[in-house]
Amino acid sequence: MTTKNPLLRLFQHPCTIAVSAALLITATVVALTSCGEKAVAASGEKTKIVFIAGKLSHPSGQHEFNAGAILLARALNEQSGLPLEVKVVHNGWPEDDAIFDGAKAVIIYSDGNASHPVNGHEEKMEKMLASGVGLMCMHYGVEVPKGELGERFKRWIGGHYESGYSTNPHWTAEVELKKDHPISRGVPGFSANDEWYYNMRFADPKSAEDILTGVPTRERINRYIHWTPDGEKGLGKRQTMMWAVERADGGRGVGFTGGHWHRNWAIDDFRRVVLNAIAWTAKVEMPEAGVPSLAVTEAQLNENLDVKKEMVHIALPSEADLTQPAAEPKEFGWPGKQ
Repeated sequence: MTTKNPLLRLFQHPCTIAVSAALLITATVVALTSCGEKAVAASGEKTKIVFIAGKLSHPSGQHEFNAGAILLARALNEQSGLPLEVKVVHNGWPEDDAIFDGAKAVIIYSDGNASHPVNGHEEKMEKMLASGVGLMCMHYGVEVPKGELGERFKRWIGGHYESGYSTNPHWTAEVELKKDHPISRGVPGFSANDEWYYNMRFADPKSAEDILTGVPTRERINRYIHWTPDGEKGLGKRQTMMWAVERADGGRGVGFTGGHWHRNWAIDDFRRVVLNAIAWTAKVEMPEAGVPSLAVTEAQLNENLDVKKEMVHIALPSEADLTQPAAEPKEFGWPGKQ
């Protein structure tokens, strides 16, 4: 039977039926896609961070890169409440670069100069950072030779330790922080004895912000190692021990000169400012009170330590660390000094 109503005939036409079906399918796909995007957003897709821990280094309790990286990664993955996935690579540069796929930041806690993990992988790092990946280097990991790699570090993280110019005494710093920077959230300041490098070789003009500072004095230095004329001139003046830069490529860079003594990871504010810096480097929004983590116990400090010739038991930080007697002044000297 032929329908006389022209409107009904239109809806019964094969072409109209086909178009309507196509529109229905499209609408369904769009709806499902929208729901999928909302589901991903609601689930909190995790930000990936790759932590490179350096190879065997100083005596037991010092330069414990692997154990330190595990402590920090555990705090970020399990205790921070943030959508993070931190992967730890042990003993230097990873064997397979595929681990960097999807990473938003790379954290290097290692020896520097000839033992720096980035040696031989400069172009890979350059490529990652050009895409906006963040980079944070900690303790000896901020030291590279002046020249080509030094210039890269000035671009990558804003500056570096330069032998003969920078200096690395052990001293007790009464730390102050840049109050309006996200890295400083929840950290009112603290005191810690560490091998606090200072007098960094920053980019010119300086691109980095000073985040963590302290004032070295003769009375606060309990050990001189590589002592330089510029280190001497820096006594009594505020020095930078953590800095941060927003790079032109959209990525972020951080340098942190502390981290010599493994025991210091049990200082809550010392640990918190580093966790904050790692999250900031990866462009993760932090709570107003900073990145939370559980207190580190003495037993946890002694887990995952590198096996060294003479092992020591690491005690929790104490007041005695902060009140060590001043060292006798030392003549200028550093590797390669003529």
